Amino acid sequence: MELSLKTPSPSELRNTLGANLRTLARTTPSISALCRELGINRTQFNRYLSGESFPRPDVLFRICSYFGVDARIILEPLESIESTKPALLSHPEIRDFLSAGLSGFPEALLPSGFYQFHRQSFLDETRFLRGLVYVYRKDDATFLRGYEAKAGMEQLGLPTDAPAREFRGLLMAQERGIAGLVSRRKALTMTFNFLAQVPSYENNYWVGYTVRTVGESPTGARAARLIYDFLGRDTRKVLTAARQTGFCSATDLKPLVRTHLRVGEPFQ
Repeated sequence: MELSLKTPSPSELRNTLGANLRTLARTTPSISALCRELGINRTQFNRYLSGESFPRPDVLFRICSYFGVDARIILEPLESIESTKPALLSHPEIRDFLSAGLSGFPEALLPSGFYQFHRQSFLDETRFLRGLVYVYRKDDATFLRGYEAKAGMEQLGLPTDAPAREFRGLLMAQERGIAGLVSRRKALTMTFNFLAQVPSYENNYWVGYTVRTVGESPTGARAARLIYDFLGRDTRKVLTAARQTGFCSATDLKPLVRTHLRVGEPFQ
């Protein structure tokens, strides 16, 4: 007995891929930035989104690698693919310990949007690192993503291309703040972050600390105070913060940032 399987037409494959890419692209700050990171022409990528064109195998590989999906995005709706993946953090072994902090994370606790962050350098206590992260909600969970400053990667002797600099994280509500587990691609390095909102004129500051997963060393710190400054989706503020990304001195920090970082005081 022969099995009769319906073969999708080229048009159906393009439309399925386009719909999936539109869903995936919503998790990125902008289509232009996404195209730059993928090395794809914006006009051509728009044709993929609209289902007018189909990417070459090497381009499809880059897209799949970037979003952490497989080639089934050309055959099945994204929700069908994701529904087959095990929900690890809802596993019975840890569900009662972690799930409550993951689901239902209220916007008021940490609104979605862009944040400028500041912390002291782990390797040079006289310098401070400024960066930019994007916080977003998806599938009843709260995530963040951003890119390490090129200067910081160079200081560690690491590659400075966009994939190597990208980091992503998972945020969880805690009794008195927010916990975050953040990692670079392939879990090469990881940090644990804790933040809590502090009163300010606009109530847009979250203060805490970050701890990196490295062994003790006499030449570098493992923990530092951390500040998130909420920018929302204000294009002017976001672009200004993007231009400031990298190392700076204490005198370059805003007075309120210096106060919350407690410049000159060792981290306890």
